[in-house]
Amino acid sequence: MEEYKRIKRELVHHGVVVDFYKDTMKVPNGNEAVWDLVSHKGAAAVVAVRADGSLFMVRQYRNPLERITLELPAGGLNSREEPPEVCARRELEEETGYKAGKLEHLMDIFTTVAFCDEKILIYVATDLKPSKQNLDDDEFLDVLTYPIETLIEMIYKGEIQDSKTICGLMAYYQKYCISK
Repeated sequence: MEEYKRIKRELVHHGVVVDFYKDTMKVPNGNEAVWDLVSHKGAAAVVAVRADGSLFMVRQYRNPLERITLELPAGGLNSREEPPEVCARRELEEETGYKAGKLEHLMDIFTTVAFCDEKILIYVATDLKPSKQNLDDDEFLDVLTYPIETLIEMIYKGEIQDSKTICGLMAYYQKYCISK
């Protein structure tokens, strides 16, 4: 592959969740191009498996879509240095009110590689123990449980469209349900 070189990176906006940059790049033919970059600290998501095999899901309003979505419990890293497993454990407890006895790394995804560097590490949590839900002041969600087969059907019906949720559920289903 030909060489790409960043000539300049300019911070356009520092946001609460993301930063927006304008990158000036030298592309393989020698020309310069300006590319947008949305930079994110990263996040962790959890496929939380109850003792009966059903999975915890959260319903919450998502401003970019202007609607309620059904998703895996998840949240952003507090800093780029925070271990993603720490984030996964924290977000699971904060959102569902359960602690993971066992947490296993399932996969990593980059959400939108054309313009964003957000990386989400997805975990499977088992041996769940009741704890206390601790939502952020601006966080309002419902915690629901579903069998994996129902969730897979919801993906194919277009009822679940969140990328981290689809990736996490499909990988979990393939690794733990079909393979056994």
